Amino acid sequence: MSENEENSLEALLRIMARLRNPETGCPWDKVQTPQSISKYTLEEAYEVYDAVESGDMKALCEELGDLLFHIVFYSRMAQERGEFDFFDVARSACNKMIRRHPHIFGDAEKAPDWEDVKTQERAEHHQTGILSGIAKALPATTRAYKLQSRAARVGFDWDKPDLVLDKIIEESGELRTEMAQKEHVSEREDEMGDLLFACVNLARKLDIDPEKALKRTNAKFERRFSHIEDVLKNRGQPFEKTNLDEMETLWVEAKQMEKKPSV
Repeated sequence: MSENEENSLEALLRIMARLRNPETGCPWDKVQTPQSISKYTLEEAYEVYDAVESGDMKALCEELGDLLFHIVFYSRMAQERGEFDFFDVARSACNKMIRRHPHIFGDAEKAPDWEDVKTQERAEHHQTGILSGIAKALPATTRAYKLQSRAARVGFDWDKPDLVLDKIIEESGELRTEMAQKEHVSEREDEMGDLLFACVNLARKLDIDPEKALKRTNAKFERRFSHIEDVLKNRGQPFEKTNLDEMETLWVEAKQMEKKPSV
C-alpha cells in the first residue's frame, strides 16, 4: 500500500469519526444506528450492481466508494460500543479468504469442496439447519432459489422440469379458485406466493437465474411500453383517448421492431 493510499484510508476513518462526534458531528450521522442505515446499504449495493451492468467504470468507482463508506460507518458505530473496528473487519475478511483457499495459501493440493466449507462455517455460527444462513433480506426470488437449492442437496427436489411445470399449472388452478372468493384476501396472497415459488423452482431446474430473467423481462416491458408512449406523443394523442386495442397494436409493432435485424 502506497503512502497516498494509506493516507486515503486514514482520512476516511477520520472523516467518519468527525461525523460521529457527539458534540461537533453531523446531526444526521451522529444519531444513526446499524438498523437505521441498513436499508441505505442495500440501495448502495444495488447501485454498484447497476454500475457494473452498465459498464460505467467511473460510476462503479464512485458507487464502490459509497459502499466502502457504509462499511466504515458500521465499523465506527461498533467501535464506539467497544465491539470491533474497521481493522477487525478487514482482518476477518483476510482470515476467511485464507481459510477458504488452502490450495493457494496452504499446503492443500486442490481446492476444498465449496459446500463443505460453507457447511463448516455455518456450524461454527451454530447454524445447524439445512436452510440456515440464507439471508432474509435477499430479493424474494433469489432467496427462494437458494432455499430450493439447499433443500435439493438432501434430495427434496423434483426429478424433472416437466413435473415442476405440472406444479405451476396446479398452483395456477388453486389461485383461480381463490380469485373467485372475493373475501379470501389472505388465501389469494398465499396461492400467489405458491405460484411464484413454483416458477422460481422451474427456473432453477432449467439453470436460469430467475432474478436475471425477470430483469430482462422488465427491460423488455420498458422498451415496448416506451414505444407506445413515443408514438402516442408524436400523434398528440393522450393515453386517456387511446383504447386497449390501439395500445396492443403498438405493443405488437414494438415486438416486431425488436425482431428486425440491425443494419
